[in-house]
Amino acid sequence: MSRLLGPEMRAEGPVWWTEVRAVGAVTEAGRLAGSVAGRLVSVSGGTTWPTDAAHTDVVPIPSADGDSTGNGALGIDNLTDHAALIIQDRPLVAATTWLTDLVQTVLASGRELQILTPPGTRLTLPTRTLMTGLPVRWVVRDLARGYYDGLTGAVLHWHQGRFAPVPTADGRASAAVAFETLAATHGEQQLHLSIRTTHPADDNLVLGGALEAAWRTLTGDAPAGWSTAEPVNLPWSPRQLTEMARARAEKSAPTWFVAVGAPDQPAIGTCRVVRTPAGVEEQITVAFGYTAGQAPVRSLSELAQELATRHRLTSMLACLREARADLTTPPHREPPLVPLSFTLGCEAVRLVGPAVAESAPARSVRLGPTARPALHYPLGDGTGPASWQRLAQHDDHLGARSRLSRRDGRRPG
Repeated sequence: MSRLLGPEMRAEGPVWWTEVRAVGAVTEAGRLAGSVAGRLVSVSGGTTWPTDAAHTDVVPIPSADGDSTGNGALGIDNLTDHAALIIQDRPLVAATTWLTDLVQTVLASGRELQILTPPGTRLTLPTRTLMTGLPVRWVVRDLARGYYDGLTGAVLHWHQGRFAPVPTADGRASAAVAFETLAATHGEQQLHLSIRTTHPADDNLVLGGALEAAWRTLTGDAPAGWSTAEPVNLPWSPRQLTEMARARAEKSAPTWFVAVGAPDQPAIGTCRVVRTPAGVEEQITVAFGYTAGQAPVRSLSELAQELATRHRLTSMLACLREARADLTTPPHREPPLVPLSFTLGCEAVRLVGPAVAESAPARSVRLGPTARPALHYPLGDGTGPASWQRLAQHDDHLGARSRLSRRDGRRPG
């Protein structure tokens, strides 16, 4: 709770969390939401945020004033043919159940989801991950100069029913001044891992092992909890999340969940579980926050060994950057991620071809069984852009060589 709403909002033990949204389509919606929250607390106990928002006044709603389209029930503040706009006036935009459901509903309608926030708002890592590759735009209201994209910095204007980049004379989007100011990090660092595993789809499968292994290796403990949305409200349980994923797989639906760590060690991750022709794949994104000089980069080879030998690793990319240790994304330019290492699992090495994989430009370290090794490629220390060049050369080599082998009708390697 304190992670999402601020340090003053603390609670001992599990909490029941509900949100009451007020949309701009109804004039008295804000006061009505406050009345609902106040009455809920007066009956059930607890507290509200913001603390001065709740009351128990009767709020009359004129019958002629309302949202006849039904979009208020979805929490949409403005709906057009091209976009659904929601307003989030809060310190952090979290991947709540409401938001994750709304993303699916809006995108299924062929529209773009646009999230409008004030300039002081940040995104949680699950929200940032959820937006990746989807038509979801973060619109930041700059009180002095208008609107801009919180992730790219592009200056925006309202055009044909949506916020769109303002083109310059050469057709490119101009960057907002407010975005270009680098956020002060005071030496804080983020260690990011992108992990993929592939498992046989059998009754003995238990998911979450790779994520837990990463957590234990880098923090010394397992994740504290998991949930299908924020806030995270369930104790960490690979068995329970596996049961949920299995039930969703029976309906041909993927599973997406969030995991968090203990408050004294910033760590948060997401995992998408999908059924593929190769089996059951876990697509994991996890980040750890550190103060100056504390990122345990030397533990990455140990983690690669653990994942390759015990958790059916397909690949892992590890990156480092200077950024907020609380792992949130501000609406300002941040230093880019810099690759530290890349790891290919045993089966991935076999498919590419051991000879091809070991002849890559990046130096490789063998992991696991001699007859069927995984390969770990150190790329740098996370301080310079040369690591991206090494990774690009590495990818080009593996891709070109494996494509050539398939084209010639030969088994790779």
